[in-house]
Amino acid sequence: MNYGLKPRRRGRSSAALAGLGAVYLVVLVIGLATAPQGAPIPDPWFTLMEGLILLIAPLMVAMMADIHAEAAPVARTGALLAVAFMTVAAALTSAVHFSILALSRTPPFTDAAWSSVFAFEWPSVVYAVDILAWDGFFPLALLCAAPAVRSRLIRRLLLLAAVLALIGLLGPVLGRMDIRNIGILGYAVDFPLAAALYAFRPPALEPRGA
Repeated sequence: MNYGLKPRRRGRSSAALAGLGAVYLVVLVIGLATAPQGAPIPDPWFTLMEGLILLIAPLMVAMMADIHAEAAPVARTGALLAVAFMTVAAALTSAVHFSILALSRTPPFTDAAWSSVFAFEWPSVVYAVDILAWDGFFPLALLCAAPAVRSRLIRRLLLLAAVLALIGLLGPVLGRMDIRNIGILGYAVDFPLAAALYAFRPPALEPRGA
C-alpha cells in the first residue's frame, strides 16, 4: 500500500508526532537497558524523555483536531470528544513533566520532606496524575476518535492503543506496576505507528476538498 512520500495537508502534525514518537521509543529502550534492575530510568535519558513528552503532547491534540476536521457528520461529536479528552491528557502530562524538569531538582524542593511527590516510583503524586493522563484520558480520546477515521487499519491501531493503555490502568489498581508496561506498548509503539499512517494516508482516504 502506497502512503505517499509527503504528509497530507492535515497530516503534518501527525508526521511530526510519529517522528518524535520514534525518537522517544529509542530513548526509552536505551533508558530501560541502562537502568539497574528495579531502578528508575537514569539521566540523561529520563530528562530527554521528559522534554520529548512536552513536545509530543500538543501534537497529539493537533492530530485529534485533524481527525475532527475530516470526520463525517455522524462521527463529529465523538471526534470532538476525542479533542477534549486528548487536551486533558496533554495538559495533565505536560504539567507533570514540566514540574519535574523545573522543580524536582531545585532547592528547596530537593530538601523538602515531601520531595518524593516528584518521584516516578509508585506511589507518588506525579506518577498517579501521569497514569490518569496516559491510561485514562488518552485511551478515551482514541476510543472516540477511531470511528471518525476512514482507514480500517488506522482505526484498528487506534483501538488497539486504547485497549493497551486501559490495561495499563490495572497496574495501580492491582498494585502491580509491571502491568502498566502493557500500556506503554499502546502509546509508545502502537500510537506513533497509527500517527505515521494517518500522516501519509492515500488521497482516497481524505475527504473531498481536503
